[in-house]
Amino acid sequence: MLDLDFYQNIKKELANGQTELVAVSKTKPAAAVQALYDQGQRIFGENKVQELLEKAESLPKDIEWHLIGHLQRNKVKYIAPFVSLIHAVDSLRLLKEINKEAQKNNRIIPCLLQFHIAQEESKFGLNWTNAQALLTSEAYAQMKNIKIVGLMGMASFSDNQEQVLAEFGQLASYFQRLKEQFFAQDPSFKELSMGMSGDYKLALQQGSTLVRIGSALFGQR
Repeated sequence: MLDLDFYQNIKKELANGQTELVAVSKTKPAAAVQALYDQGQRIFGENKVQELLEKAESLPKDIEWHLIGHLQRNKVKYIAPFVSLIHAVDSLRLLKEINKEAQKNNRIIPCLLQFHIAQEESKFGLNWTNAQALLTSEAYAQMKNIKIVGLMGMASFSDNQEQVLAEFGQLASYFQRLKEQFFAQDPSFKELSMGMSGDYKLALQQGSTLVRIGSALFGQR
């Protein structure tokens, strides 16, 4: 059930223009996406490639589709022609595949590096050493068809707000350090994708530029 009151309220909350809403429509029907589109929403996030393909086929072509879930290398080719942003790049091997498929489509695909900031081991992501190794590698230096435009992370699923706030703060710190070290002259490195339905207010306190909101908008899955 689409919560239009929440949508209007969060749009007001984000009206400073520094943070965009990614409406996470995974498992929801295309009709629900269309209903939110009709309210003016243009950025939607999906975490499964097959579902993203089906919705992109049937919905308006000016939607910006973000792939927010774990991406398998063998699925990159399906979304490379049109995806607007890939949030969860967690390895050099995946980045190589995105670059290869972007080249085939004569595109430069924007990507976010995913960091592991949560306590749960089940979540994916790079650590600081991994990220430095990736960004200083010869392979990355040769990539012409991807553009790293920021970072993404998921905090622990916890009621401990101080812990969640600290984890978002850690991601913001990584962002600042990488910007100074690798992207100081690159204004496109500006995105910090963090915060979901239950913790986005904490993420905003730490400078999130993309909040990924699903259940608060579309109802529980």
